[in-house]
Amino acid sequence: MQVQPYLFFDGRCDEAIAFYREVLGAEVTMLMRFRESPDPPPPGTLPPGFEEKVMHANLSFGDTQVMVSDGPCTGQPGFQGFALTASLSDVGEVERVFGALAEGGQVQMPLEKTFWSPRFGMLTDRFGVSWMVMAMPEE
Repeated sequence: MQVQPYLFFDGRCDEAIAFYREVLGAEVTMLMRFRESPDPPPPGTLPPGFEEKVMHANLSFGDTQVMVSDGPCTGQPGFQGFALTASLSDVGEVERVFGALAEGGQVQMPLEKTFWSPRFGMLTDRFGVSWMVMAMPEE
């Protein structure tokens, strides 16, 4: 069994994909736009211009897969009750990733040393996705 997050970006998926590619080195392993669907949606179910939006995409972050989409478009994007965790081996890389994810977002807990990690911090990025960024403990 695999459990994978599926994030809906309410029309900003292309922007989110570009951001995560730049900041986290995400690799797009699959991307399909609504216009490419073999089964077109019933008339009137997509907002005008949504044909070019991302119907489904897979992002690879190392061994982790995250699925993303623009829809369903509700006008109220929100990611509540969970956080994605980026665990990195290098403190310098933790600082770079945390700073980049925080740009345009909101820091809940600045990076600091904790009893479980040399650097740990929490933030919500510009898309509303909550992140915990940490350096793996030294052994």
